[in-house]
Formats: sequence, structure tokens, C-alpha cells
Amino acid sequence: MCDIAYNFYATLLDSFQSYLDSDTTWEKFWGGSPDPKLSITEYAEQCKQELIDRINRVPFDSEAADRGTAYNEIVDCLIENRNTDKMKVSKVMNENNLVVALKAEYKEREFVFPIEMCRDMAECFKGAIPQYYCEAVLPTKYGNVKLYGYIDELMPTKIHDIKTTGSYSAFKFRRHWQHYVYPYCLQQMGSDVTSFEYDVVVFGKSLDKYDFFAECYNFIPHIHTPQLTEHCERLIEFINANRELITDKKIFNNGTE
Repeated sequence: MCDIAYNFYATLLDSFQSYLDSDTTWEKFWGGSPDPKLSITEYAEQCKQELIDRINRVPFDSEAADRGTAYNEIVDCLIENRNTDKMKVSKVMNENNLVVALKAEYKEREFVFPIEMCRDMAECFKGAIPQYYCEAVLPTKYGNVKLYGYIDELMPTKIHDIKTTGSYSAFKFRRHWQHYVYPYCLQQMGSDVTSFEYDVVVFGKSLDKYDFFAECYNFIPHIHTPQLTEHCERLIEFINANRELITDKKIFNNGTE
């Protein structure tokens, strides 16, 4: 068995990308402002701290993340025709005693999802394997990296990741890394599934307002594996340059340096 130097999960690579893109993001939102909330330097430092916190697995509270978790779990329950012990789910009825929505109580928050929105998404993934764990070793010039993560919905010919958001623009998730990590892992596990789709749910301001979008990518090993390797190597360089800030050693294999 090969030696593993680092353990990286897919969304950690996304957080590192957000840090690398901090200048571009600042320009997009505040570049034209005469009085920005944060200077470009302050924003970069904020992004760096958020990345360090994720590496150190510092707990964080996010209503948007909780909403996404609740929706994913409801969809998985419908796909597998099961109940859940992760949250309390109840039916919302109308005056005609028909189910119009499902209410999820999760982490002291309540989320209400239109029943048709849940059923439509679940129907798309009929026969899928929800929350499929994958992992693989990626060689780098700094040692082997174990890449791992959970695929939201694995279909016979495509990998699906469900995203929930309040707004959407084309190719919003282009600079995310799940569409590199998951196909690479499956390839190393003996599967030839290279098609990846972000299935985006956009919540409106009212219960009956929502949209679906699909953002598709295809993993080409000889092109995208070197890109994935380079990104991991840059993250390793960041970790080594900020080693004194890392308190949770799980990012290093066996929890040690």
C-alpha cells in the first residue's frame, strides 16, 4: 500500500480556490465602490482565515448550508423510500388535506420545500446510489494525496451533485473541484463514469417559486488530472507555508506531521 502524505476532501479544494480567487471576487463585488466594506487586502485575509478554519474543522453556522443539507436528505429519502433520523420531517397540508410541501426541522431551523420540487428531483435520480463514498490516491511532487468525498447521486453513466442557491448565473460552479475529484476517484476505483452534472435548485422568495438548472462537465483524464494535481500541489504549498496555523492534523495522514 502506498504511503499517503495528505488527506484532501473535494470541498476543501473549493475553499482553497475561493482563497486564490479572492482578488477577482473583491473586484467583482466592490471594485467600483467608493467605500467598500473591506479593502482588497482585508478581504484576502478574511478568505485565508476561512480556509484555515475549514482545514482546522472549526464549526460554522450557515443557514444556506443547512437548507442544502435538509433538501438533499429529503431527496435521498424519496429516492430510497425511507425515513430519516438526521432531522424531523413532516408534511404540510392545504385546505383540501393534500400534501403541498415538506417541512424539515434541522439544527433548530425550519425549512419548507414544495412537494413537487422534491418529487421532481427524486424522480430524476430514480435508481441512483445516494451519498456514494469514493476515494483515490493522487501522486504529486510533494507526496501522495488521498482524495475523498461523497457523491450526492451516482447514476450508471453520470455523477450528480445537488446545489441549492438563492441566485444562479451560467457556469456558476465552473471553478469548483468536485467535477474533477469525483470522476478521478471513480476512475481509480475501476469505473469509467466521466460525465458530471451540478443539479442546481434556485429558491424563490415564495414557496411556489423555484427553478432547476443543470451545469454539465466531462472529465478528460489526460487534461484534467494534471490540473487537479497542480491544484493539490498549490494547496500543499499553502499548508506548509502556514503550518503553524494548523491545529487539526487530520489533513496530514494519520493525524500527524
